[in-house]
Amino acid sequence: MARRPGSSFRGPARPEPLGATAVTSARKPAPAKASAPSAPPASPDPNLVLLGEFGRPHGLHGEVRLKSYTGDPTAIAAYGPLRLPDGRMVELEDARQAPGGSPDLLIVRVKGITHRSGVEALSRLTLAIARDKLGQAAEEDEFFLTDLIGLTVVDGSGTALGTIVAVPNYGGGDLLEIRPAAGGPTALLPFTKAFVPSLDIAGGRIVADPPGDLFAPPGPKPADDPG
Repeated sequence: MARRPGSSFRGPARPEPLGATAVTSARKPAPAKASAPSAPPASPDPNLVLLGEFGRPHGLHGEVRLKSYTGDPTAIAAYGPLRLPDGRMVELEDARQAPGGSPDLLIVRVKGITHRSGVEALSRLTLAIARDKLGQAAEEDEFFLTDLIGLTVVDGSGTALGTIVAVPNYGGGDLLEIRPAAGGPTALLPFTKAFVPSLDIAGGRIVADPPGDLFAPPGPKPADDPG
C-alpha cells in the first residue's frame, strides 16, 4: 500500500519523495546506484502484481537470492503462496537481507526445497500475487502503485495529457512515466501532491499540474556529461 509523498506505506511501493521543486525530464536518469530500491516491473497479466524475482542459489542447502519489489523487502515472505510464470505456487521462508547488497536483495528459502539443485531451476523466475489478494485501500489517498499504471493524466481543465505507463524510481522518489496523448517520447513527472493534486483511481484518471515543458525534447547534454 502506498501514499503520495509524506506518509507510510506497505506493499509494492517505495519511500523517499521528491520535493515540489524537482525537475521533470523527458530523458530517463542514469541507472541508480546499487543501494537504491529498484522499480517493480509491470506484470504482463493485469490481474497479477509482481512482487519479486529469483536470482542465483546461495550455498548448498536450498537458499536462493531474491530481488524484492515490496516496500518492506522482507515482507514479501508474509504474502503467502506466490505464483511463478508457469502457474506453480511457492511459499517463501526465512527472508533476510543479502550481505553486502542493496536493501531489496534478499536471501530466502522456498518451502519444500532443501537442496541447491532445487533452487537452481528458479533462477530469473518472477513471483506474483493476484491483485485481488492485496485488498483495497483503507483511505482515500492510499493505493498500490500498480493501480496507477494505465490511468489517464489530465490537466486542471480536463484536457487529456497522456497515460501512465510506469512508476519508476531512480533513487530520489517515485516518478510517473507518462506517454503523451499526442504521441512521442514519454516524460517523467515527480509523484508529489504539488504535481499531482488529485487522484481518481476508480475513475481511471489523475489530475496533474505539470510544467509547461513536460513533453519538450531534452536539450543538448553538457560537454562534461558522461552519459
